[in-house]
Amino acid sequence: MLPFELIIVELQTKNMSGHSKWATIKRAKGVTDAKRGQLFTKIAGMIAIAVKEGASSDPDINPRLRLAMDKAKSANMPKDSIDRAIQKGSGVGSGAQLEEVVYEGFAPGGAAMIVVAVTDKKQRTVAEVKNILEKNGGSLGAQGSVAYQFDRVGEIIAKTNGKTEDEMMELALLSGADDVEIESEIAFFYTQPTNLMQVKKALEDSGVIIEEAEIIYKPKVFINSPEIQGRIEDLMQKLEDLDDVVKVYTNFEFVA
Repeated sequence: MLPFELIIVELQTKNMSGHSKWATIKRAKGVTDAKRGQLFTKIAGMIAIAVKEGASSDPDINPRLRLAMDKAKSANMPKDSIDRAIQKGSGVGSGAQLEEVVYEGFAPGGAAMIVVAVTDKKQRTVAEVKNILEKNGGSLGAQGSVAYQFDRVGEIIAKTNGKTEDEMMELALLSGADDVEIESEIAFFYTQPTNLMQVKKALEDSGVIIEEAEIIYKPKVFINSPEIQGRIEDLMQKLEDLDDVVKVYTNFEFVA
């Protein structure tokens, strides 16, 4: 199956004025279903970077690698491809070393965008990202130009499996999650990045079926304009189609 690409006193389910994360996930899933080879390339880059940044090829002590390997397994990525990515991250073999780069920019209508890429040639990647943004009514911004509009958080996506909103909120509280949002029988648990694996395990131990877990850029405030939604979706699609790009985030509020 392909991936869908604080302890607090009270947890409240949010309905973000028609914003549909589930619609966005289904759109991304359709893209990856159609381009499995490209998906494997992106995940391989994520694995290599996780090994390099975590200074370990052991997923038991490298949480970021564990998350990347979970993503690879859910995408049915061949084991030998996973092993090669781990070796590359460890510096084994020839070839240029990969780096993770984060670009900030603006989409049509002023929506903020964050583009995360893994590349062996930053000049090529920034040129490709800048070109697509500018050809589609956007622009590349300076470092810090939009990042303040997002929070860096852990996100765990799980099926509700018939549980009520109150039951899912109780699970979130007991697991140590900061918040939970429910949409279309899918629960989105949010946590501090350093607590992601702990919360994920607690949810799994409670019988929750996890679809995906990762550290994301979560918008603080959404903007919406139905007139340009199609343009934003098209821009995101083109950015995601770049081989080096592994994730695109925006604060645009998609309406299902």
